[in-house]
Amino acid sequence: SKSKGNVVAPQKVSSTYGAEILRLWVGATDYSGELSISDEILKRVVESYRRIRNTLRFLLANTADFDAAKDAVPPRELFELDRHALAVAHSYFAEFAAAYERFEFHPIVQQLQTFCSEELGGFYLDVLKDRLYTAARTSPARRSAQTALALIRNEMLKFMAPVLSFTAEEAWRIIHPQDASIFVHTWRKEVADLGVTPEFVAKWDVIRSYRSELLKRLEEAREAGEIGSSLQAEVDIAALPGDYEALTSLGDDLRFVFITSAARVTQGTERLIRVTRSAQRKCERCWHYRADVGSDAVHAGLCGRCVANLFGPGEPRAFA
Repeated sequence: SKSKGNVVAPQKVSSTYGAEILRLWVGATDYSGELSISDEILKRVVESYRRIRNTLRFLLANTADFDAAKDAVPPRELFELDRHALAVAHSYFAEFAAAYERFEFHPIVQQLQTFCSEELGGFYLDVLKDRLYTAARTSPARRSAQTALALIRNEMLKFMAPVLSFTAEEAWRIIHPQDASIFVHTWRKEVADLGVTPEFVAKWDVIRSYRSELLKRLEEAREAGEIGSSLQAEVDIAALPGDYEALTSLGDDLRFVFITSAARVTQGTERLIRVTRSAQRKCERCWHYRADVGSDAVHAGLCGRCVANLFGPGEPRAFA
């Protein structure tokens, strides 16, 4: 209260951190209870904002050469990983829309942070980097990724706009320079048919559960000095019968989901994951350790798929 002198002037917060930080703090606070503010709280809000903004920068940078009118891939033709990511994104967006209807803003901010840090930064975007950076520029593999990123980017900006108005408007003008404002648009009420069935969802739940366990094994191997990056690793998995079908359905693309240079799966009576250091040579371009590095005499430092992506028809890739 003013009488106790324990108030913070909004003008001071705005001049120190910017108006967006003040707006984000308001949006992140449950207004049904006591509103707390301090330098420590504001520092956490700044970190949250930085995480959201960095996610947006990635989405914008990797769709800069993408024109949805001529480059977009039809929903059912998207790679499985992209359809999975869109299905997860739509579930978050549905929660955002429901929260806005209830005028509950703090769950939106919390879920937006989770979406950016865990679903995008911690999984999808991390896996996607290889395809975005190594696939041929106009290949179906890269265009599928960009289609999903553009859809996520557009809807995410619309749901951000009521809270992070300046950031959303700034990003929207980069994408649509001729558009009046993001605030003349509404979020999508209908979701494209991605062909996502309960079986599809269950399959990716299995794949991601193995990936979560593998990340722990990779960190242990890294701490023990056995590997540096995860691409120095090859993984051998003994999977339970039901899980085996889910993992092997991705074929060689499974290694891209795991961000390892190889992933081998066998059936077992119990779930086991073993990480070993790859004995193969490192590709100078994609940094994967592969047996076919140097198989092309003209491009001795490249693996087979990089040669195909740069000088041939492109790699055969369909899932991740």
